[in-house]
Amino acid sequence: MLPRMAASTTRPATATLSLTAPFTRRSLDTICSALHETYVEDAYDTSETHAAVLVPLCNVNNKPGILLEVRGKLRTHSGEVSFRSFPGGRVDDTDVSILAAALRETQEEVGSHAEQVEILGRFGPPEKSLSGLRVWPYVGFIHSTRHPSPSFSKPDRDLDEGSDTPLPSLSLSSLVLSKTEVAHAFHLPLSDLQSAPRLHEYLFRGGSPYFAVDVSDIIRRYASGEVVSSDGPAVSWASDPEQRDEIGGGREGRLEVWGLTGWYLNVFMKTLGLHS
Repeated sequence: MLPRMAASTTRPATATLSLTAPFTRRSLDTICSALHETYVEDAYDTSETHAAVLVPLCNVNNKPGILLEVRGKLRTHSGEVSFRSFPGGRVDDTDVSILAAALRETQEEVGSHAEQVEILGRFGPPEKSLSGLRVWPYVGFIHSTRHPSPSFSKPDRDLDEGSDTPLPSLSLSSLVLSKTEVAHAFHLPLSDLQSAPRLHEYLFRGGSPYFAVDVSDIIRRYASGEVVSSDGPAVSWASDPEQRDEIGGGREGRLEVWGLTGWYLNVFMKTLGLHS
């Protein structure tokens, strides 16, 4: 039986986290502390089909942010999975843990080796995807080179003077995207998650409010170094004529980080005390 942990989102980060300064060992420790403080144990339901995703933090051009994907070969029919997503997928029988599935899928989809990923923690509660998968989110930092570390980092209260040195930036050109699964990968700066022009308030599954993030302009800026593409055909997107939640690229012609991915982004930001 695979163990699992869920988390509440009521406790903020214990220290201030900059949205503009690059990630450092100290800021990763702040995130790690916030995630560890929110763990609540939960039973693993073997009757369900499970999936895992990685919320991949990274520095790009000395900006802190999150690596996201635009999936390829997507439709806009009811029940289709979210267009913008984190790396991840179904937990296979060969995976020794839920975390192993998240790391395997990350390597398959964007080419980041498991030893590049420093796992900082996880949050929850895990929600179901539109296709019925119970999705477990993990948070990790993608280093520019392989960085062997324990399965889970733990908060370090004895940080040295070098803890405020910016961690090396990840070159998006170093990513190797899956031609069959990923059309584009892009870096979403943390500051954009609090940029009012980007945010649109929706109700997640008709219940709790959350902010979707408009990333249309980022995807169009191929020459900026913020987007890397596979060799497959360019992906276009369309809004659902019926304006149904999580169907298509977004509302009113926008390409948005919404649905389950958008919800998890909001939960993560709340866990860090960055969203109310």
